[in-house]
Amino acid sequence: MPFEEWFEQHELEESPLIPAATVILLRNSNEGLETLMMRRNARLSFAEGMWVFPGGKVDGEDGGAETGPYDTAIAAAVRECEEESGLVLDPDELIYYSHWIPPIEAPKRFSTWFFIAPSPKGQVTIDDGEITDHAWWRPKDALTHAHNKEIEILPPTWMTLFDLHSFASVDDALREVSQRGPRAYATKIIRTERGMAAIWEGDCAYETGETTSDGQRHRLVMDDPVWSFELGENTTHFC
Repeated sequence: MPFEEWFEQHELEESPLIPAATVILLRNSNEGLETLMMRRNARLSFAEGMWVFPGGKVDGEDGGAETGPYDTAIAAAVRECEEESGLVLDPDELIYYSHWIPPIEAPKRFSTWFFIAPSPKGQVTIDDGEITDHAWWRPKDALTHAHNKEIEILPPTWMTLFDLHSFASVDDALREVSQRGPRAYATKIIRTERGMAAIWEGDCAYETGETTSDGQRHRLVMDDPVWSFELGENTTHFC
């Protein structure tokens, strides 16, 4: 399905979707590509205590009546990044990376635009309010921390880190993302014999909910403690 058609279809769902925007900041280091992650306050009502990328809900100040959803999301990503990290982004450097919609059962359903951008120079500054900690990690190291139960992350974060760990540099990542375009994820949750799994379009169980049949996979199996991504016919990729 063309991306624009997918987006319009889900924006018309009966369950209300809350617009949100996230930005994945990248920098090069002597150890390889790193991304900025932030720990949300454990007292928040959503994703409490989770490690995430800078971002948040779209506010009225991010766009007026004549501003399209894309430009509004860009403005929200830039604003949220500055509020949470103190880093000021150039809107023209943000690249549309992915779009995430949670399961219909989710108590809060955010329609989240993920952007990717090179990190500007400057010191990260947090307010110790909504954000209580931050770290620059190589994507693979962040996944290792999650698998060792040192941090908690959500499926969109896991999938993003899994994708990013294959890039050697910021330029490699930005070039590849620009060429392939944004990826769309409207999540469904199913129970498999290996544990709960988040599945997406292209998975054999996506339309039927049938979990025992063989076939194409497009899912993240959340088996404790090491999650694994399955793509293709009975093929499992571990990080």
